[in-house]
Amino acid sequence: MFYHFRLTAVAAFALLGGCATLSASPYQQLELHTILDHREVAGVGCLLSNDMGRWYVVAPGRVTITRSAQPLHITCKKEGKGSAAEVVQPRADTASLMGNVVISAGLGYFVDRHSGAGYAYPQVLTVLMQPAAPDAAEAGERAVEARIF
Repeated sequence: MFYHFRLTAVAAFALLGGCATLSASPYQQLELHTILDHREVAGVGCLLSNDMGRWYVVAPGRVTITRSAQPLHITCKKEGKGSAAEVVQPRADTASLMGNVVISAGLGYFVDRHSGAGYAYPQVLTVLMQPAAPDAAEAGERAVEARIF
C-alpha cells in the first residue's frame, strides 16, 4: 500500500515538473515610466489591473503584481498634465512551456494558463500620455488672443 502511494506521488511530481505553477513565483515586479512630449513625467498616478487584482503606483516607480494569462490594463493621470490608457499582453514563458510539453505531456500547460504562473509581462513598461485638454476659460482666452491683429 505504501509503495503504491509513493509511486503515485512520484508520478504526480514528474507530470507537474515542468509546471511553472510549482517552479515559478506567481508574482512579478514591474517598473513603470510615463512619457509626455518626449519627456518623462514624475508624480503620475497609475492603476494597473488584470483578472488577478488591482495595483496602484506613482510613476516612475516599481510595483509587484500577480501574473496572469490575461492582459494588463494600465490607466494613468496627472492633473494639469495629461492621462493615458494602455493594454499590455502577457508573454508565455517558453522554458516552462517546453517543460510542460516534454515532462507532463501538456497537462502543466493548462494549469499554468489557469494560474497565470507560466506568463509574464515586460519588466519595464513605458506609457505614453496624452496632454490634458485646456479648460474652457483658457481656450476662450487663447481664441481671443489669436484674433487680435
